[in-house]
Amino acid sequence: MTGVLSRLTSAFPLWVLGAGVAALVRPDWFTWFSGPLITVGLGVIMLSMGMTLGFDDFRRVGRERARVLPGVVLQYTVMPALGWGLGYLFALPTPFAVGLVLVSCCPGGTASNVIAYLARADVALSVTLTALSTLLAVLMTPVLTALLAGSRVDVPAAGLLLSTVQVVIVPVTAGALLKWRFPRAVDRVLPVAPLVAIVAISLIVGSVVGGGRERIIEAGPRLVLAVVTLHSLGFLFGYLAGRLALRREVAARTVSIEVGMQNTGLGVVLAQQNFANPLVAVPSAIASVFHSLVGSLAAAWWRRRAPETANDRA
Repeated sequence: MTGVLSRLTSAFPLWVLGAGVAALVRPDWFTWFSGPLITVGLGVIMLSMGMTLGFDDFRRVGRERARVLPGVVLQYTVMPALGWGLGYLFALPTPFAVGLVLVSCCPGGTASNVIAYLARADVALSVTLTALSTLLAVLMTPVLTALLAGSRVDVPAAGLLLSTVQVVIVPVTAGALLKWRFPRAVDRVLPVAPLVAIVAISLIVGSVVGGGRERIIEAGPRLVLAVVTLHSLGFLFGYLAGRLALRREVAARTVSIEVGMQNTGLGVVLAQQNFANPLVAVPSAIASVFHSLVGSLAAAWWRRRAPETANDRA
């Protein structure tokens, strides 16, 4: 049973891609999953993250500052700058450009931890980076989005802040508390939690893509190319900067993955709760597909190339 769950979880890019494509053909299969259901879906994802992390991972942040801080700094500098610049470079319509900035300002997601495992990177470091960037998202995501997209549209920074607390801090903390108080029960649930999270992400992606089908088709290659470029450059710059700052191949791979992959479900929920135009959520939905695909390709490449030396894993 565990092997089946592991294989289904490892195929998460195919789940998300299938949902996105199916939503373009039959939007009605997914548009029912909207409004409060999307918020609940993200809550389930973040609760799963909290149960996976636990308080020990948060304490590790303080012990491993030298390895953790460069990755977090890159997360909130490289990606927001790319999101802002690519919106202008590809001349995206305002809702899509704002949505691209929003998703680029989101923290890392649990999918990055799966990719780190597949890429033979440092999973513990990946989990720690995800935890810290998620906690910082309460401040960084609203502030950076308002700073970078405020010239295009009125950005409700206070609303973004409140939404981030509700859909990130509350469920993640609840998950960590559950793991602390009921470890045996959580251990029984954890094997299934990643698959449940993937189903939730797939439904969220399908709903947003189905709801914005006409405008997605109209924007077509420009929007897709902007999203693919965002994540591809995020992986590249994350790797180069991680290699320069940490000087270890495994650490550089981990930072690359964390920088290049965002919590796109959070981007969808923040867009839907705080922006009047529903199209602001579309870049996050498309990013759910393509950051997973870019990450899977990077993992496949790295998995065939072992780290240079044993010391490199230290």
